[in-house]
Amino acid sequence: MPNTFDVIIIGSGFGGAVTACRLAEKGLKALVLERGRRWEHNKYPRDLDDPWIYDPDEPQRQNGWLDFRMFDDMSIAQGAGVGGGSLIYANISVEAKPELFNQGWPPEITYAELKPYYDQVGVMLNLQTLPDNQLTRRFNLMKEGAEKLGYGDRFRKLPVAVSFSQNWPKFPDDPFSDRNTEKFINAQGQQQGTCVHCGNCDIGCQVKAKNTLDLNYIPWAEKHGAEVRPLHVVKYISPEADGYRVHFNRIEHGKLISGSETSRRVILAAGSLGSTELLLRCRDQYKTLPNISRFLGYNWSSNGDFLTPAFYDDREVSPTQGPTITCAIDFLDGKVDGQQFFIEDGGFPNVLRNILQTKMKSGAKNPLASVLLEALKLVVREDDPLGNVMPWFAQGIDAADGRLRLQRIWYAPWRRRLALKWDIKRSEPVIEAIVSMHKRLAEATGGDPWVPPTWTLLKNLVTPHPLGGCNMGTTATNGVVNHRGEVFGYPNLYVADGAIIPEAIGLNPSRTIAALAERIAKLIEP
Repeated sequence: MPNTFDVIIIGSGFGGAVTACRLAEKGLKALVLERGRRWEHNKYPRDLDDPWIYDPDEPQRQNGWLDFRMFDDMSIAQGAGVGGGSLIYANISVEAKPELFNQGWPPEITYAELKPYYDQVGVMLNLQTLPDNQLTRRFNLMKEGAEKLGYGDRFRKLPVAVSFSQNWPKFPDDPFSDRNTEKFINAQGQQQGTCVHCGNCDIGCQVKAKNTLDLNYIPWAEKHGAEVRPLHVVKYISPEADGYRVHFNRIEHGKLISGSETSRRVILAAGSLGSTELLLRCRDQYKTLPNISRFLGYNWSSNGDFLTPAFYDDREVSPTQGPTITCAIDFLDGKVDGQQFFIEDGGFPNVLRNILQTKMKSGAKNPLASVLLEALKLVVREDDPLGNVMPWFAQGIDAADGRLRLQRIWYAPWRRRLALKWDIKRSEPVIEAIVSMHKRLAEATGGDPWVPPTWTLLKNLVTPHPLGGCNMGTTATNGVVNHRGEVFGYPNLYVADGAIIPEAIGLNPSRTIAALAERIAKLIEP
């Protein structure tokens, strides 16, 4: 029987959304299977009882905003929903350094080769920088720290996927209110708003100022005929006579309903963990793709992520105000402390304000509570919890020597769970260099840095930027996919996400992932 689709894409993040868009433009009949929900901007989680958690073991019960995995010595944060990681990332869309591609990559992948695709991504995401009339306290603190340490020439603004208005705030007495946004229609025909500096970037921008993939690449793909199915969890892939069959569970009314679709081509874009796990299960558990490279799962990287909070006694930092990250001090040339890293300002949402505002919108159940909420309105506007904290953030070039594999569970040996083998030994120097620079920057600006005991005592890390597992290589002996993203030994089976990146990037990877996906889609013939 003929295939139902020309291409099935698993995942809708920076790999899946891009490939779906470009292949649909070429006239291919595309299906996107996304494990998470399609989130509406007025349904983002805010209250304590909202659906925050995505549980990969029981997605029919919990299919919320964030998939947080805890492994030995490493925890990993991932988005879940139509738009993938763009829903939870901190907006940064920056190109990798040209010299990054000098080693560890297939010779076809160079900065010059990727540059046109970097540019395409920049246009689609409508990248901007923080306007000079809206510089945050964190931005000014970072700039001051860089200059006091003699690194002013390394400090710069970063391109962000955020829409700004020069008129912000229209209401200075209430600057972070949604009424400060200016609505507009973007290039893909979607209504958006401009940034109100509310600090909610990582938990969903309620005014749609954040240029997430569900506002550009995905609707453009749908306009060209692509079909997006949320709440579809792919189990495995099996070969068919003229392509592949994708087996999945559909989440419906709290139950898992099995199904499948066929296509000539399949593109895995479920992220470093998702795509790697899926291919591991196809090779080792279901044995439907037994000839996948033995290199599968190797050379995994946390991208050297680290955060050091610093406390200031007499200085307001206001980490809950403004876009989450806007600037950086670039040490990727390795000339400082002998390590390559990228210091950024950090931020986080004002959880208390969000909860109270949610309660106000939904209304109180009794008169006394209504009076209390009304009395709290002014407090909510001014409230700035942990306003004296600077979350110094960074990425770095780590050893990229982790390994993902399937592991049997001792109490249920018939089940296999994704496991990560991670040894900090070779990556410890870059993390220590980051910690040292964080301390110096904090002290130079009057802060008291606090290095988390999860690092000092346990050497544990957390990353929102997992990379590798299905690495690009020149042959099946040193990679899982070739420079086109095609799986060695399996024609028309591709991986197009952070799993194919063979080395740590040392800065935010989303634009490189999207650029690689643009190139992969360009090289696929209709």
